[in-house]
Amino acid sequence: MATIIASNGPGSDPAALKDKMMLDKDWKTQLKLPPKDTRKKTSDVTDREGKEFEDFCLSRELLMGIFEMGWEKPSPIQEASIPMALSGRDILARAKNGTGKTGAYTIPLLERMDPNLDAIQGLIVVPTRELALQVSQICTDLAKHLNIKVMVTTGGTGLKDDIIRVYQKVHVIIATPGRIIDLMEKNVCKMDQCKLLVLDEADKLLSQDFNRMLDKLISFLPTKRQILLYSATFPITVESFMKKHAIDPYKINLMDELTLKGVTQYYAFVQERQKVHCLNTLFSKLEINQSIIFCNSTQRVELLAKKITDLGYACYYIHARMNQADRNRVFHDFRKGHCRNLVCSDLFTRGIDIQAVNVVINFDFPKMSETYLHRIGRSGRYGHLGIAINLITYEDRFNLQKIEAELGTEIKPIPKEVDRSLYVAMYCQEGDDGQDGEGKEQTNNHNK
Repeated sequence: MATIIASNGPGSDPAALKDKMMLDKDWKTQLKLPPKDTRKKTSDVTDREGKEFEDFCLSRELLMGIFEMGWEKPSPIQEASIPMALSGRDILARAKNGTGKTGAYTIPLLERMDPNLDAIQGLIVVPTRELALQVSQICTDLAKHLNIKVMVTTGGTGLKDDIIRVYQKVHVIIATPGRIIDLMEKNVCKMDQCKLLVLDEADKLLSQDFNRMLDKLISFLPTKRQILLYSATFPITVESFMKKHAIDPYKINLMDELTLKGVTQYYAFVQERQKVHCLNTLFSKLEINQSIIFCNSTQRVELLAKKITDLGYACYYIHARMNQADRNRVFHDFRKGHCRNLVCSDLFTRGIDIQAVNVVINFDFPKMSETYLHRIGRSGRYGHLGIAINLITYEDRFNLQKIEAELGTEIKPIPKEVDRSLYVAMYCQEGDDGQDGEGKEQTNNHNK
């Protein structure tokens, strides 16, 4: 029987076929890459084994998404995590904040999704709504050349809209625990095909704040599933959870020290009534690109934000008691760089990645070392440089000593002049010999 080949078929034109082969060969040259990041990076992300993203046998379409994100080479946590996750192994991973954990789990998750299967196949659970929005944006950007549908669902938004979206084609869901359990219990989210569960900021998810929600969540998943668990700290709840639900997890621990190498920590000894004046002095002296200022209560967040605005500085604020639409707007606008300063509560300490933040200020000093660790980790993201400044009162002195001891770190007295090369990109770019003094000084008062 003769084989008939249509003369106008896609593969019939030799010239078109040659063009396609050339495009396949030179696919990297066709990418829309962001500007190269030339800022100096610390060994937190540069101490690599030398692997490339192409070494992980990822699909071409996923590699296109990775490179168009500006991710040139995998970080140490990505080198260690991606191949093991692709093999189907459960993972228990510990790495510092801001070293590429999100990429370490989103890349293998997207690679393992089947776009032709109309079912939820991957679930990423995070502790806060802002982190859910951030992870979903990264997932969506990575998957833009894939036919994979990503959905985010959190508390504080309309349940009806989420139900409508779930009934459309969804492959990956990013969610906070309460909302996804609600959708599972209503039998809206059918999880019988969900083969991969990611728990990000797992220490928080397994804390008393979520009251054993993860055990309930896992009861809706198939018995044969893969669990990828990521955290900067490993309390006993994390270890016991994995013993209960995981099968021989592959353990990764990249925590030779707890604090980021690129974050220099200072304290200023002040009286409570001097704090706002001290903050005003810091704003006038420091070269702030973006700053996050932490308070210990939602009431103090709003009061401080008003005082900063009265001083003449642009300022947003965010805390858990705000309605979700306002929180989303503030988070989005701050990420876009529409405002230089953000005052917040500890809502904003978990995993939030805003590359432009180079200064973190603890207006109120935290009592727990874990809280301190996550707060200062908002600066110096992905191996870049930043500073953390703590306003310390007489009552805080014992907490300062305790946190230094527990984290094995040094918090130094703040000098009269803070070396700009410790936190300002233009003074520490790779191969940069700096500007003249006048050019540098002109950027100093952009905070207003």
